[in-house]
Amino acid sequence: MSLKEKLEADLNVAMKARDEVRTRTLRMALTAVKNEEVAGKQARELSDDDVIAVLAREAKKRREAATAFDDAGRDAQAQAERDEGVVLEDYLPAQLGDAELAALVADAIAATGAAGPRAMGQVMKVVNPKVAGRAEGGRVAAEVKRQLAQ
Repeated sequence: MSLKEKLEADLNVAMKARDEVRTRTLRMALTAVKNEEVAGKQARELSDDDVIAVLAREAKKRREAATAFDDAGRDAQAQAERDEGVVLEDYLPAQLGDAELAALVADAIAATGAAGPRAMGQVMKVVNPKVAGRAEGGRVAAEVKRQLAQ
């Protein structure tokens, strides 16, 4: 069963259980997936990795929106965004811990022989495929920058 099929099946279960948060979140996620499928010049079927990338993007939007609502003092909307984020996290791979990320970056630096901040792009090319979907790009870039500055 593909990830998209699992999302659709879970949506049906959530609708029957009258779980409003899960239903709303899965509908939003499936809409984002379908929009991604028809984006571009030709419609295509997304692979599980592509669906994970879409879900990761949607989860990031939820985190950012929750922060914005918190800053504006709108606690109810912030909590709704966080609840949606929790539902999306169920479908994403486990996030890398700081130690695991640091080890991957150190391995990439050793493999490329990179030194200094100018080699950041070279290291990112090696690290990004290894962490795809398991760490946010900004977090990866910060770790690469930190290790190259040493």
